[in-house]
Amino acid sequence: MNGEIVVVAARQWLGTPYRHQAATLGAGCDCLGLLRGVWRTLYGDEPMVMPPYRADMRDVAHAGALEAAAERFLLPVGGQLQAGQVLLFRLNGMAAAKHCGILVGPDRFIHSQERLGVVEASLTEAWARRISGRFTFPPR
Repeated sequence: MNGEIVVVAARQWLGTPYRHQAATLGAGCDCLGLLRGVWRTLYGDEPMVMPPYRADMRDVAHAGALEAAAERFLLPVGGQLQAGQVLLFRLNGMAAAKHCGILVGPDRFIHSQERLGVVEASLTEAWARRISGRFTFPPR
């Protein structure tokens, strides 16, 4: 998938408030909802119905679910960071990825964060250390 198309789709979500389990442009989304919304822009429909999930990091029932879904629906990538890639992050010392965003440049990414909503942020060293996977959207 062309990274520029993904970036344009992701930037449409900037300013959308944070809402757990939501995926509605302008009304609310969480980090996964952002990816779901971009997917709908690119492909029309979501690839699967989302099961309920908890907002906190201690959700052991779904440990590994984010990475498993990324491996099922996206394509893993290596090499250099490129715009349009989906980034998975480990947070708070957790072993499994619990957060995701979309790279918009070598040092910038878009994600949805509690109290901030969808923002474009710097991919600081602290964020970069937490990257646990990189993927790209498949061709249409």
